[in-house]
Amino acid sequence: MSAPQRSYGATAPRPLPARRSLPGRVLRIALAVLVILLLVPYALTPLYRIVDPVSTVMLWRMATGQRVEVTTVSLREVAPVLPRTVIAAEDGRFCSHPGIDFAELRAVIADAEDFDDMRGGSTLTQQVAKNLFLWPGRSVVRKALEFPLALWIDLVLPKWRIMEIYLNIAEWGPQGEFGIEAGSRHAFRKPASRLSAYEAALLAAILPNPVRRQAGAPGPGLRRLAGIYVRRAARAPQSDDCLTARQETRRETGR
Repeated sequence: MSAPQRSYGATAPRPLPARRSLPGRVLRIALAVLVILLLVPYALTPLYRIVDPVSTVMLWRMATGQRVEVTTVSLREVAPVLPRTVIAAEDGRFCSHPGIDFAELRAVIADAEDFDDMRGGSTLTQQVAKNLFLWPGRSVVRKALEFPLALWIDLVLPKWRIMEIYLNIAEWGPQGEFGIEAGSRHAFRKPASRLSAYEAALLAAILPNPVRRQAGAPGPGLRRLAGIYVRRAARAPQSDDCLTARQETRRETGR
């Protein structure tokens, strides 16, 4: 029986794997970077329970050589009337909503003809999300990013800490005064711990535009608005003040 014949000729070369195109690789890298950038705020937020953050507006001003004055203070170093007045002025259901006031949002949407006509409905938590991680201005993209961030912030941070961060990163003056301590000293030459109810209301009233509105030199419109906020804060139910737990929480965390 003859042995099977074997072929010793050159075998056909295996086909090389197709090389990935440069545009495809660039697209994949860009998508990976985008995903990382979207996830970074969610990873940073729990750290802000104990770490004092810096807002994107502050970072931009620093990067462009503009003035930034900020002094971070704890909530217990602020006159108690101030956070209550800010809630009365900006976000009446701050203590009860999950970061987004859906009832207010539905009302705003019902009254608006289109997105550009929408005004109001932004909670303090949404403003914290915007100031910490996003950019100023109005756009559908920013709102789409802001909504889940606000829900996440409210989930992982207590209300008192959200308020504390808000007061310390909001812009309170026309020349880069960030944080309520810098704003109070600029407007009234006194620390935030010594603010009166009317002074707190004046500061709350300038929040939409601290560059054009001056708490230290209020016009008739600003004084009228401050009077409204004083009355609102006085009527706010004490039992619904979610900030009263801050002292006990601080004792537990050692802050």
